[in-house]
Amino acid sequence: MAAPSHAPASDRSIVAATFAAVALFVASWTLLHVGFYKHKQILDTPVYQRYGNLISDGKVPYRDFAVEYPPGALPMFALPGLAQPGRDQQVSAGFRRTFQTLMWICGALAIGAMALVLRALRRRAVCVWAALLFTALAPLLLGSVLLSRFDLWPATIVAMALAALVSGRVRTGHALLGLGVTAKLYPAVLLPVGLAYVWRRRGRREALVCASLAAVVVVVIFLPFVILSPGGVWDSIRTQLDRPLQVESLGASLLLAAHHAFGVGVTGETSHGSQNLAGSGAHAFAIAAVVAQAVALLWIWTSFARGSADGDALVRASAASVCAFVAFGKVLSPQFLIWLIPVVPLVRGLRGLTAGALLALALVLTQVWFPFRYFRLALDFEPGLSWLLLARDLTLVAVAAVLAVTLRRRAATHLESP
Repeated sequence: MAAPSHAPASDRSIVAATFAAVALFVASWTLLHVGFYKHKQILDTPVYQRYGNLISDGKVPYRDFAVEYPPGALPMFALPGLAQPGRDQQVSAGFRRTFQTLMWICGALAIGAMALVLRALRRRAVCVWAALLFTALAPLLLGSVLLSRFDLWPATIVAMALAALVSGRVRTGHALLGLGVTAKLYPAVLLPVGLAYVWRRRGRREALVCASLAAVVVVVIFLPFVILSPGGVWDSIRTQLDRPLQVESLGASLLLAAHHAFGVGVTGETSHGSQNLAGSGAHAFAIAAVVAQAVALLWIWTSFARGSADGDALVRASAASVCAFVAFGKVLSPQFLIWLIPVVPLVRGLRGLTAGALLALALVLTQVWFPFRYFRLALDFEPGLSWLLLARDLTLVAVAAVLAVTLRRRAATHLESP
């Protein structure tokens, strides 16, 4: 008798989908090096190479030179720097190749971790294939920003943490979340979700053990650098917290829309390695963004804690948390969308399909101006691009809303098709 259509995917089907997705991801990665993807690239790799070169020379990060990122990001700079040190402002071919190899390996590992999540959640074969193939094709939707940013590293750690959590290895999952925090801070928004999940399923004591493990990982990785240069480490964190309203954020896009529609004055500035809006209005919107971000996250966390404590709800609350953090933040760099690629496709049913379609739209809208027309948007506030920016930012808000709605329902999973 044929298996029912709602039967979970077999291990053979999951393995086949994983290998196919990894192969397609590598093909997508290769295509980013040809055609229009090569044009007008805006690179962070020169900064990474400078870090890697200094480390290869024996310099200590934070003490001997300033670093913008947390200590868990350093291997992504040090390994390419050791592979082929450079001494000029141009990125050496060896550094670029090694860095990009690390990144596509991270992407492949993220796909593998996603497959483990889908297997643990007993998803149908069509859902497994759809989620993994979406991720494999996502580089073509977002564009060349993936080639010169290290964000696939923390995104992969998050995917691995989710795989551990839904597979019952909750301590490993929280240790991985701690590692993710040391790579780019944003995985901290998943810790309340993970801890609520463990508390509901295994009790307070196990949740406290998991929280302690996450904290220990963070302390172990940060502590040597804090001992050597507490001021240097604090400056790297403060630099991120003190950033002004970045020009691609939701608050900035609303101000730009008001500027074009009603003549509201806006002023640009370049600082903190980005283009931002300045002035009292922009400062007020930056404060409002922080408040909105905090309120959205607290609502997601409390809704999940009071709702269904199963793996599907955990995945959805995790995706909603990351998306809310991105959508409402006062900083929204193009590479932040990389964080969403391995988590949003994991969401179940029609809600997941809707969120995935909206995410695909947000990726494409981002590529419309970045990198090809970025400075026309960021410096000249070109009207057409400003309205497209607002559309992209509102699309991300819609993704967060689609994911967060009904989280509070204890029996939410039976309301959606498998």
